[in-house]
Amino acid sequence: MKVVNDISTNKKVGFYDMFWLFIFGSIFGWIYEVVFSLLVHGVFINHSALVIGPFNICYGICACALTFLLYKFKDKGNIKLFFISFFLGSILEYIMSLGMELILGFTAWDYSDMVLNINGRVCLLMSCLWGILGIVWIKYIYPYIEKIISKLCTNKGKKLVIILLVFLVFDLALTISACIRAKEYEKGIKPSNSYEKFLDKTFNKDYLYNMFNNNWSE
Repeated sequence: MKVVNDISTNKKVGFYDMFWLFIFGSIFGWIYEVVFSLLVHGVFINHSALVIGPFNICYGICACALTFLLYKFKDKGNIKLFFISFFLGSILEYIMSLGMELILGFTAWDYSDMVLNINGRVCLLMSCLWGILGIVWIKYIYPYIEKIISKLCTNKGKKLVIILLVFLVFDLALTISACIRAKEYEKGIKPSNSYEKFLDKTFNKDYLYNMFNNNWSE
């Protein structure tokens, strides 16, 4: 079974291919953000978008989108790849920031104090990093991931996809409920059941404060 089809031939990329790419991208993004925080700020910040597991789903989404859009340019020069990834990454980051604010009531990043930012959602520095990341991803990281994915597209691999998909849906629902409960806790609303008490003790404001890059909005 061919895993990742050559986009230049206009063939479709399968669901299982994109799912594994999303998983790898989410984990890679988590590692990247954690290392960046340790090197720049000297502190550990979880940087996961879900309360369980190292899943920075923003990077997972971008991994799928950038792979699909950049694959046909993988043999082009680095300068061309840089600018394509620069603009695509910036657009995706802006959309995700806006979506997170509309759905959860806050964002995991704020570039308001950065030079040349747009509504604090994107800035020149991060856009440049997107450009570099696009080159590194499509030319040096993705080829190895493509080989791994090809070995995962088996019957056992597809069953694992179903298990992971169910888990991610559960994790997302838990994350949303934890965010909602944390907002209620801030307003002085007491827990009304054992589940809300569990959230207050486990996935509370302090946990979310670290996870969402210390940008929890009031």
